[in-house]
Amino acid sequence: MGTLQSLLRIPSGRRGKWAVLAVWLVIGLFAFGTASKLYDSEQNNADAYLPHSAQSTQLIDYIQHAPGAPPNTDTATILYVNRSGITAADQARVQSDMAAYQQKVPGLGGKVGQLAPSADGRALAVTVPVHIPLTGNFDFNPATNAIKAIAQPGGEVDQGDLQVYIAGGFALDSAANGAFSGLDTKLLFGAGAVVIVILLLTYRSPFLWLLPVFSSVFALQLAQAIMYELVKHAGVVVSGQSGGILTVLVFGVGTDYALLLVARYREELHNYEDKHEAMRVALTRSSPAVAASALTVMLATLGLLVSQLASNVGLGKIGAIGVACSLLAMTTLLPALLVIMPRGMFWPNVPRYGVDAHERIGFWGRVSALVGRAPRLVWTLTALLLVVLSLGLLDLHSGQIPTAQSFVGTPAAVTAQQKFQTHYPDKGTQPVQVLASAGSESQVTAILKGESGLAANAANGFEAVPVGDRIFYSVSMAEPADSPSAVATVHRLREQLGAVPGADALVGGYTAVNIDVEASARHDRDWVIPIVLAISLVILMLLLRALIAPLLLLGSVILSFLASLGVAAFVSDHAFGRPTEDNSYPLFVFIFLVALGIDYNIFLMTRVREETQRIGTRPGILRGLTVTGGVITSAGFVLAATFAVLTTLPLTQFLQIGFAVSFGVLLDTLLVRTVLVPALCYDVGPAIWWPSRLAREDSVPSPGVLDVDADSARRGN
Repeated sequence: MGTLQSLLRIPSGRRGKWAVLAVWLVIGLFAFGTASKLYDSEQNNADAYLPHSAQSTQLIDYIQHAPGAPPNTDTATILYVNRSGITAADQARVQSDMAAYQQKVPGLGGKVGQLAPSADGRALAVTVPVHIPLTGNFDFNPATNAIKAIAQPGGEVDQGDLQVYIAGGFALDSAANGAFSGLDTKLLFGAGAVVIVILLLTYRSPFLWLLPVFSSVFALQLAQAIMYELVKHAGVVVSGQSGGILTVLVFGVGTDYALLLVARYREELHNYEDKHEAMRVALTRSSPAVAASALTVMLATLGLLVSQLASNVGLGKIGAIGVACSLLAMTTLLPALLVIMPRGMFWPNVPRYGVDAHERIGFWGRVSALVGRAPRLVWTLTALLLVVLSLGLLDLHSGQIPTAQSFVGTPAAVTAQQKFQTHYPDKGTQPVQVLASAGSESQVTAILKGESGLAANAANGFEAVPVGDRIFYSVSMAEPADSPSAVATVHRLREQLGAVPGADALVGGYTAVNIDVEASARHDRDWVIPIVLAISLVILMLLLRALIAPLLLLGSVILSFLASLGVAAFVSDHAFGRPTEDNSYPLFVFIFLVALGIDYNIFLMTRVREETQRIGTRPGILRGLTVTGGVITSAGFVLAATFAVLTTLPLTQFLQIGFAVSFGVLLDTLLVRTVLVPALCYDVGPAIWWPSRLAREDSVPSPGVLDVDADSARRGN
């Protein structure tokens, strides 16, 4: 830690500050152009994330490289509905449109087809296959716009007696892709806006907020530029989800570190006339907490490297790089800017050298007094409340979010799909794909024809396409591809086809990909969670040089996570109307809440340890709480607000993750870190430092402990 501190002192030098600023301006010059390319390199197709051992991945890999393979297609289903019954004029309109689709839709992946009239006689459906490359990003707009121009001239669904809807997998995927369009820009401005508002309220200065925000923007651009180079040259997978999380994570943790540093710098400006010396002391005293905090979050996110899902591995790397860039910016660029600017940046509350910074006992002084009077009652009631909140876990159901619920609101594609299912209840939205060895056709065909979960036309035969030395089958499903019955169908097919000797059958397609994603998500939870907990415990032990305190802190973090997840699950089910959470949702929430919970533990307990060495354990706990309570609360509000920006995006996965992390951070900073942890540690006493020498010292305060509280409150943060 000494080497790090010496490095962090560079910006406080009289000439070093200008050198640091110049270096960051050069970094910004090169990073800004590269960072903008990251969005175009994001991959949002689920099959790109799967491990190579998954059947759906093996099928995709084979089809992608085998000679004679059919093009990978996504089908748009155009539904024509006449509530009075399909007429001859309607049929003529459909035939005319089919010819237009065949001629005008770019990237057509096959022949435009027509389904038999619906059983109720009120609907006709046309299938338009569009070629979708298996790798890289795909621009849905040209084909989507061409289909809409033909099916819905003027953008109207109602066209006289005929209603025309655009359904099918292509329409749904196009809607999902559109939700990611411009996402990085929306999050950048959204996160920036909430950070500015909270910093204005925290600092009560019209100028000071500029420096943390300026530093955060440079940190974000650097992180995005590094990630783009890793995507380009190292094959790292970055999804729209992880790209969005990078933005809020950099702004959130970066501002947290800024709050801690600025608070300590303001405190030291009262003690030193030379602002460079004040910054040197502030960096020396705050850098251990900031560095340990950043290291914890980085290592926690890097725990995702053991994930089977490439998207999770990418998130682990992008999270660690984002936090590292935030740490670098807030411990070099921000200090340089602070010492370049005059003390007047703090106006109207300008810290004056030699002027007593004592303040009246504030809110956190009263909280610490309450903790000192009845610690056992306080932590017992707080823990009981968290246990009650954890009961919401009964509403937690992670899995594949149904397509109709994957959007916030109801896009036209979802409405169209619901209409299609009404008129064609025996048609699924996506086909099941099978790849089997040549020579096993008769057995494979018999199994497919006998499977009740496939569409009725499967019994009448289907085309088997030779691909290399294997046979490729594509058969429509009888139920929506995201339904439980479709999942059961794929499981049955895998079991039956797997028993065919020599077939080496692989079952893929939309439903199979989701099954494989869920299996990988279970693996990741079983491995990543213990690794992250072990990493967090080791860092706390090294930082605090104790065993008991880290165990208590880790226990509080776990309880806080369970309570947050319980409340979020209850709200998602009963308020959002989204009873299912994404497969990776519990793991993502765990990573961020545990890592950030440890983050605030470090902010609190490093100050408590510093005060303990001066005045003893129990007085040190109360003083540490009083002087850090405001900083931790402000940091929590910043981080919660930045993650809350995710809830404004039109996808359920962002809504759920944004709410869970935001609520969890607030719960952590307002209740767990500032009430439960201090009360519990106060009740245990010096034993929290076991086996260090601090555990053997008598630090029981005198009955006048509240005087210590008052003194610490007057010192300010």
